[in-house]
This record gives sequence, structure tokens and C-alpha cells, in this order.
Amino acid sequence: MMKALEVDGALGHDPSQKVTQEMLREKKDHMEEVVPLQDLIAPLDSMPPVEFAFAYGSGVFAQSRHARGSSTDAPMVDYILGVSSPADWHSKNLDKNPHHYASWLSWFGGRAMSNVAESMGAGVHFNAFVPWKTKKIKYGVISVDNLVKDVYTWQRLYIGGRLQKPVRLLVDRIHGEEMNRKNLQAALTAALLLLPTEFTEEDLYATICGLSYMGDVRMLFAEDRHKVRKIVQGSSTRFHELYRDSINTYASREILHSPPQFSPDLKARFKQANRISTKYELLSSLPACVMQRLARQTGTQYDSSVLANMAIAEAVVNSKEGHTKLVTRAVSSIVRTSSFRQVLSGVLAAGGVNTVRYVGRKIAKAWQSRQ
Repeated sequence: MMKALEVDGALGHDPSQKVTQEMLREKKDHMEEVVPLQDLIAPLDSMPPVEFAFAYGSGVFAQSRHARGSSTDAPMVDYILGVSSPADWHSKNLDKNPHHYASWLSWFGGRAMSNVAESMGAGVHFNAFVPWKTKKIKYGVISVDNLVKDVYTWQRLYIGGRLQKPVRLLVDRIHGEEMNRKNLQAALTAALLLLPTEFTEEDLYATICGLSYMGDVRMLFAEDRHKVRKIVQGSSTRFHELYRDSINTYASREILHSPPQFSPDLKARFKQANRISTKYELLSSLPACVMQRLARQTGTQYDSSVLANMAIAEAVVNSKEGHTKLVTRAVSSIVRTSSFRQVLSGVLAAGGVNTVRYVGRKIAKAWQSRQ
């Protein structure tokens, strides 16, 4: 997953390789839009060690040229840090970097920060607007246990959702790249259940990218309404690389029919199988927390067994509302709960000044996108 997102070597090493000007231009753009890896890793050197870390967002991957808008403000560089014990990590980081934290919260120590993130939020404590040389960074700290659980089960679809989009892997001592393959396959599965029989490559990535924003309370007032499309249009090659293996897996099983020459092309058209048996198969392979919500909606029993999952899938397909609405509702309920909790814990963690700055920045973007 992550390795596919690293900058490849220059094209044209093989003299026999035919490289068009368009390919070279696309490759050049791809390389220019990625922040150098060492620049991303550098801020972590001033913090306690972590087991897992990645950078993401517009501060790492540039948006498409037509989607960048007129803003000249440099975006914050966003990080997620996975640690074995958030309480211990925050305690050590408070000694090294007390200015990263809201002054009032630092009085209560690392355990208090961890408890706020766990009991009130989505398990992540964020420090925002942290100065780093000429930039500002924002980083979220989560326990490795919660991170792994979210990636596998979509318990909160918070970190799992971010890992469904292009990221730059910085530290991986937990085999996160391998672990995330199941998450990517699940994201593709959910997207197929939400899409019509025929769709474009852009529709596919936009649906995948939109999973973690479905039901997000911030989208109501403080997010760019075109955010999902901008992410996809700015990172189409990376999305293609990220989901190529999962798409090929479904193509080999005749669940999905991809173009004859499958290469990055947002206008390329796909077609998925419309068999009832395929819908059963896709539904029954969704992550555990989605299946639990589908079971509640259909009055069936969830116990993680194959037979129970098939019974839930059959009930969903045969429901009056249809599988698309029920899957949308299930995913939205996960995101809505976790985003609301994260907003509340974020207000406490950031303190009054940073909260006003952060929310103001988000609302400004949202307002600009509606003009």
C-alpha cells in the first residue's frame, strides 16, 4: 500500500521503452507534488519514538491545479502517530515539547490527555498549529491497539478512513502496510455496493474517499463541499496505485470488469456484476462493525460467523429499502458518532485560541467552496 505511493525512479531507463511527452509530464507533476520524505520525518525526531506514523492531506499531496483555488496559505502538514501507550508517550512529550499542548491541559499530564481521547473522542489526541521551522504541523496520537482495531473492524472509521486514501508512510514497526490491505479491499467492497452497475474510475475513487466523510458532522458547516473530488483529482495516480491490486483481485473473480488496459484514467469506465450471489458475497465480507449495524437494521443476529454474515447479507438484499440505503446508513452512523466525539475532545485538547483558529480556517474553506 504505502510503497506504491513512494516516488518511483525516473522513467526511461530502458532505451527500448517508449515514453510519451504526456507520460513524462504526468511523472514530473507526480514527483513535484510530493513533499520530500526527509522533510516529513524531521519533526518526529524531536518527539518520543513511535511504532507507526504517516503523513497525509493537502500539506503532503498537492491538490489538482484547477482545484487549488486562490488561497495562498500554506496548509498544515498532518500526521497520525501510533504508540504503544499514549499516556506514557504524552508524558515524555510534555517534558520535551510542552509548547505543543494547550497550557491548561498540560497541568493534568499525559494520562489525562489519553483519557480524554479515549472516553470522549475517537481515541485520538490532536495537537494543532505546532510550529516547525517555516511551517505548522498537526499530529494525532492513538494507541496501536485502537489503530489496528479500527483498520480491521471500522469501529470508528477514523484512522481506517484516512488509510483508505493516499498517505506517506514514515514509520512502520507494526506491519501496517500489510495490515491495511484488508482495509483497502473492504473500502472497494463498500464502494461497489454504493455505486451503480456502470461507473467511471473517478466515481470509484470518489466513493471510496467519501466513505469516511459520510455522516461527518464537520461536513455540515466546516468543510469544503468539494473536498472529496479535489482529493481524488489531485491524487488520481496514487489512488490507482493504491487500489490496483484490490481491483485486479475482483476482476479475476468476475465481480468487477475493468478496462482492457487498466491505467490511471479518471474517465475510464468500469462495470460490476449485478448477480444476487455477488451482492451476498460483497455484503457478507464487509467489516465487523458495519455488519453489526446492518444486523440491527434488518433484525438479524450478528455473531461474526460466516453463516450469520450470509444471513445478514440475504436480509439486506431482500429489504424494501435496498442494500445501497442500508449500507449508507450503517457507514454514516459509524462516522457520525466518531466525528462528533472527536470534535468534542478536540475542543478540549486544543484549547480556546487554537479551536477558534482551526474552526475559523475550516469554515473559511467551506464558505469559499460554496461561492
